[in-house]
Amino acid sequence: MDMSTIGRRALITGITGQDGSYLAEMLLARGCEVHGIVRRASTFNTARLDHLYRDPHERGVRLHLHHGDMTDAMSVAAIIERIRPHEVYHLAAQSHVRVSFDQPVHTAQVIAIGTLNLLEALRGHRDRTGDDVRLVHASSSEMFGSAVESPQAEQTPFRPRSPYGCAKVMAHHSVVNYREAHGLHASCAIMFNHESPRRGETFVTRKITRAAARISLGLQRTLYLGNLDAQRDWGFAGEYVKAMWLMARLDAPDDFIIATGRSMRVREFASRAFARLGLNADDHIEIDPRYQRPAEVENLCGDATKARRMLGWRPRVGIDQLIDMMVDHDLALAGSERRGEPPMTETLPAALTAVPDG
Repeated sequence: MDMSTIGRRALITGITGQDGSYLAEMLLARGCEVHGIVRRASTFNTARLDHLYRDPHERGVRLHLHHGDMTDAMSVAAIIERIRPHEVYHLAAQSHVRVSFDQPVHTAQVIAIGTLNLLEALRGHRDRTGDDVRLVHASSSEMFGSAVESPQAEQTPFRPRSPYGCAKVMAHHSVVNYREAHGLHASCAIMFNHESPRRGETFVTRKITRAAARISLGLQRTLYLGNLDAQRDWGFAGEYVKAMWLMARLDAPDDFIIATGRSMRVREFASRAFARLGLNADDHIEIDPRYQRPAEVENLCGDATKARRMLGWRPRVGIDQLIDMMVDHDLALAGSERRGEPPMTETLPAALTAVPDG
């Protein structure tokens, strides 16, 4: 396993998201020059990167952002040719499962076709330059859907239950196909649910911790949720991106489950989050059918034995520590809101969001 990082150029698609920000942070700390693809918009969407960003006119800047669109093959290829990265981490996606039922075509275009555009760009670049770029693709536990066996391992058959899951299956198989058919150094990290204080507020875990904090300070009265009995394997995003980095160091590409091996119901996650603030979740939660999925995935739990054996990776942040981390961060946000102060960025306070050492 090649552990060298200093002086390497890394490209992150989806760099403005939760995982992208943690990965950029880690790569910069390890001496990488980091490039990220961002979508052009009339407003900035880089709050998770604000603590890393420096004026590009300064000397020694190692974080660079490029406008691009994963559904535009020419745009993706042009960025690859301009940057000539040593390694690529593909995180970009329409990542909200419930939204994928409302926008199935867009979801498929961004995830499935976007991944093909990237693979073709890397293949063409390799054929023209001889550069053997290493790709790590973020696959998803949602690919398993209604899989019969639990916990799910690398060989568990996929049975997706959402447009998001279906698109991820195509993207995953495309990466495997380009590895086998074209010899790309392409690996898939099949990541189970991973959360943090940087998680978007429309995702259920962050929705819970944000609401618990605001309710505790009198800023909100009710939290509306969907299926409280769905079970998920939740880990800390800051640790999961390290697994992707380790995968890029492998001599031979492969696919790995990245998970904790323990699952918890949404109901229990909420109960623990509210209890952190001395509240009873049942007193504040109501069910809204609009948040129910047309086809539900009841239980996802991953077996990361292979990752432990071949990567030396194992999760260190337990579910209780993760919940405490998120609740404490959102309590600080809610406190600023109640005092009428400018909102804190999603990356503060640093002590509550940093990747643990080791």
